[in-house]
Formats: sequence, C-alpha cells, structure tokens
Amino acid sequence: MCAVTVDSPDVLAAKRLLDLAKGVGFVFQRVAPGEDGPLLGRRQTVDWQDEIFLGGFGEACSAVRRRRYSLVVPGGLPIAQRVNGSALHVLHTVLSEWSAT
Repeated sequence: MCAVTVDSPDVLAAKRLLDLAKGVGFVFQRVAPGEDGPLLGRRQTVDWQDEIFLGGFGEACSAVRRRRYSLVVPGGLPIAQRVNGSALHVLHTVLSEWSAT
C-alpha cells in the first residue's frame, strides 16, 4: 500500500473522478465503518449493471460490468468487463471506457 497524504494530487484527482462518477449515475455507499471505509458504487442502465469497489489507494480496487438481460440468468449476470488496480486506474477506466448507454 502506498502512502498517500490528504493533500496529494492523487487524492484530489480521485475525488474529482468520484464526483464525475456520481454525475453519471453511480450511487456510492460505505461498506465498512469509518471515515476512510471502503466504498461500493452501483449504476444500472437499460443495458448494463456496473459496480465499483474502492478499497483505498493501493491495488485494492475493482470494477465489474455486467450486461443486463430480460431473462433470469441462473447464477447471476455474466461479467462482460472487469478492471482491477488503484482507485485512479479503476475510476479512470470506468469513466472513460464504460458508457452509461
């Protein structure tokens, strides 16, 4: 895990990307107690179900994209795309490559 200070450029960039994600329909909630607890963000559109997990600034972040179907799929929706890495990498990939439509 890399050391990241509150005023670092990485933190500021991640906050901006998080705000952008909220602006394109993601709803985030803390999934563990504490001010710095992990975040889980979800967005559903007509075609896609997207999830982002932000577990810190290290490599503990991920996102998955599932195509939605009109039929019930046993075992849940299959994963169409996945990304793992740092918060900046995951947020940047989702926001630049995963259209809401």
